[in-house]
Amino acid sequence: MPQDSPDRARSLTVISWVFQALGAAVFLLVGAGKLLAWPDHVATFEQIGAGQWLRYAVGAAEVVGGAMLLVPRTAGLAALGLSVVVAGAALTHVFVLMDSGWVFPLVLTAAMAAVAWIRRPETLALMGRGTVL
Repeated sequence: MPQDSPDRARSLTVISWVFQALGAAVFLLVGAGKLLAWPDHVATFEQIGAGQWLRYAVGAAEVVGGAMLLVPRTAGLAALGLSVVVAGAALTHVFVLMDSGWVFPLVLTAAMAAVAWIRRPETLALMGRGTVL
């Protein structure tokens, strides 16, 4: 397989960093809101009906994942995990809450999936599996 050109690799790195920085800001803020029991988060998780423990678990995952997005070595793994979390949020809005709150989580899912794909060599190296083209 042909290698990526330096310009393409640089462009992907820039795109990744933009998504990582924006994602980190969003996940740190929203995760902190869940952990600090902001009323809108408490009300949303009451509507879901799974208990407030889920709010704490999601909030902790978002804060830890948001911080990990800022470290190049762990950004891909964080993005992969966060994409699962926000995909779950999108599905919850569609099937449980039945509201229009699924749009933003869907956009975040796509952004985090892009970061996970761009950062896959770092993620594989972190797992001790080498790199893949």
